[in-house]
Amino acid sequence: MARYLKPTAPIAPAAVLTGDPKRAMELATDLFERPLMSNLQRGLWGYWGELDGGLGLTVQSTGIGGPSAVAVLHELAGHGVRHAIRVGACLSLDQSFSLGEIVVVEEALATDGASRALDAPPAVAPDRALTAALAARTGARPAQVATTDALHDATTAAERHRDAGAPAVDGCTAPLAALASHLGVAFACALVVAEDGREALSYEELDRALLEVGRSAAAALAEAQPASEPDSPPAAAAR
Repeated sequence: MARYLKPTAPIAPAAVLTGDPKRAMELATDLFERPLMSNLQRGLWGYWGELDGGLGLTVQSTGIGGPSAVAVLHELAGHGVRHAIRVGACLSLDQSFSLGEIVVVEEALATDGASRALDAPPAVAPDRALTAALAARTGARPAQVATTDALHDATTAAERHRDAGAPAVDGCTAPLAALASHLGVAFACALVVAEDGREALSYEELDRALLEVGRSAAAALAEAQPASEPDSPPAAAAR
């Protein structure tokens, strides 16, 4: 089996997942006093650190799209991850959500290839308890989204997704939720509306919004599991 991650620091039982390695670095720097780089392999930057109270947390980038994301989650689960929250962006299809609004996913339509490869059902629900904790932390209303491989051409399928009940689309929530359920990982997802069909957030605005959502995700994960003895990072861990 391929090994995409080569940990150089502990992998915590709880993880925040984000696609962009730059955002993983920024979130880890914001959350941890002493972040340790836990993965550099293949540009999938990952970090380990401690939240207030001593709870270890991993912040891991997953790359672009479902196939990359599920490969990363599969390996994280092999390293002991049992709770994970994805923090990402989505496209609003019908102005049900305003630009910059947070969407907590209560169900994801599996219209992507990675979900089909995982034999996912047509709609996949993330973990209810973790989703409720995330919704409470973000103040966002839970909603359905559709996951597609062709995110840049999502507007051409907008009517089909809307008819199925999904007012927004993203690139990897459905296969992550499907794989997490198979692996016994509690999974939830919060998405920032980056485009609404008329305009889009700037990179700076999206970065700020995702950083705030990442803080909420870390707080929800801290609630989901009690603090334990912090892991001892290896002496040679990368900084």
